[in-house]
Amino acid sequence: MNTIQVNHIVKKINGETVLSDVSLELQSGQIYGIVGKNGSGKSMLFRAMADLIHLDGGAICLNGKEVLHGLPRELRLGLIIENVNLHMDLTAMDNLSYLARINGYITSKEIRETLLRVGLNPDNRKKVKTYSLGMRQKLILAQAVMERPELLLLDEPTNALDEESVGRFYRIVKEEAERGAIVLVASHSREDIENICDRVFHMAHGVLTGEGEL
Repeated sequence: MNTIQVNHIVKKINGETVLSDVSLELQSGQIYGIVGKNGSGKSMLFRAMADLIHLDGGAICLNGKEVLHGLPRELRLGLIIENVNLHMDLTAMDNLSYLARINGYITSKEIRETLLRVGLNPDNRKKVKTYSLGMRQKLILAQAVMERPELLLLDEPTNALDEESVGRFYRIVKEEAERGAIVLVASHSREDIENICDRVFHMAHGVLTGEGEL
């Protein structure tokens, strides 16, 4: 079981504070919602936790110990964040196989199972550039969950998904939490937050304003 503590983190860009003294504690097996308007700092918080930006203050700790080299080196990370890049001239199976070779955690069998899990056919030889936006979003979800992550950061994960696919996404996220993952979801969809989150936090102007009702 893992606990992540985000302790008073600060991030400034061009002199503007985009994360201001943000603190948060997260436990395995829980799904947390982060809500706020565009520009509130949700995506920047996810970037900080994914070690994609350098912090100007504060620290992130795992199980009470400060993480000096970033959470992704300590935990298996699954990430959906703006501008996820896919190889448009490859198939879905080839895209995931390419990514899976980086860490070597999973086999082709597990990649196939993941594609079926999100509603894609692993034997489809069409290139991703021919996919609809909804199919691409399913593939983005697949890359996030395929390696059985311990931390899932999902920024607007249901964009372009139809009603059936949204329901499948809800089931997958709940299964990941039941498996023991820590899950954070940032979404403009009220239904996303209401249907899957155990706790909800609010952000505004780079400040985590606290836990409360949606």
